[in-house]
Amino acid sequence: MKLDILAFGAHPDDIELGAGATLAKEIYKGKNVGVIDLTRGELGTRGSAEIRDKEAAKAAEILGFVVRENLGFADGFFVNDKTHQTKVIEMIRKYRPEVIICNAIDDRHIDHPKGSKLVSEACFLSGLLKYKTVLNNVDQKPWRPKKVYHYIQWKNLEPDFVVDVTGFMEKKIEAILAYSSQFYDPESNEPETPISNRNFIDSVTYRARDLGRYIGVDYAEGFNVERYVAVNGFDDLI
Repeated sequence: MKLDILAFGAHPDDIELGAGATLAKEIYKGKNVGVIDLTRGELGTRGSAEIRDKEAAKAAEILGFVVRENLGFADGFFVNDKTHQTKVIEMIRKYRPEVIICNAIDDRHIDHPKGSKLVSEACFLSGLLKYKTVLNNVDQKPWRPKKVYHYIQWKNLEPDFVVDVTGFMEKKIEAILAYSSQFYDPESNEPETPISNRNFIDSVTYRARDLGRYIGVDYAEGFNVERYVAVNGFDDLI
C-alpha cells in the first residue's frame, strides 16, 4: 500500500496531539494517511501498554488512518542507531509516502527529539540504493519522501509554517480524548501527570487558536522543517 502521508510518533498520542487536525484535514481531502508509533508508551505513569494499544486503535478509527503499526521500541531507551534506523527505513520503503511528519525537533520528553532525529536520518538513508533491506522475505526498493515535517509538542517552538485547521479541531480533540487513560478524567484515581489536568487539554485548543490568530483563521497547527519549504508562487500562500 502506497501512502500519501506517513506520520511517526515516539508514543501513541504524540501524532494526535501534534498534528491530529492537519491529518484529519488531509484525510478529508482524500489523502491516504498512515501512522507508525515507535513505542507502546509502556513507561507512562498512567495506563498500560495494552490499554494504550486499544486507545491508539480507537483514535486511528476516529481520524481515519488507513494503517497504524507499532515498532515496539523501548520507551525511554530506544536509540538512534543502525538497528532502529533500519526498522524505520523498512516502514518508509513499505509505504513509500510523499510526506513524512515526525516528532518535535526539541521538547520536554527525551524520546521526542530522539525520535525526530531517528526518523529524519532514516528518511535520508531510505533513499540510498546500496543500503539493502528485506521485509517479509522481499527485497525492498529505495524510497525517499519529498518532504519531512516536524510537529510541535510540549514546548512552544516557533513554527516555520502553519496549517489552517479550522473545522477540524473537534475531530482532533475527539481523537486525543480516546486516550482516556492519559488525559483529563475527573473520575480517574490514577496519579496526576503534567498532561492529565484540564489545563493541558485546554492548552491544545488555545495554542491552535493563537497560531490561527497569526494567520487570520480560527485554528492552526505549526510545523518545523530542516529544509526550505518551497512554493510555486504567491498564490500558494493564504
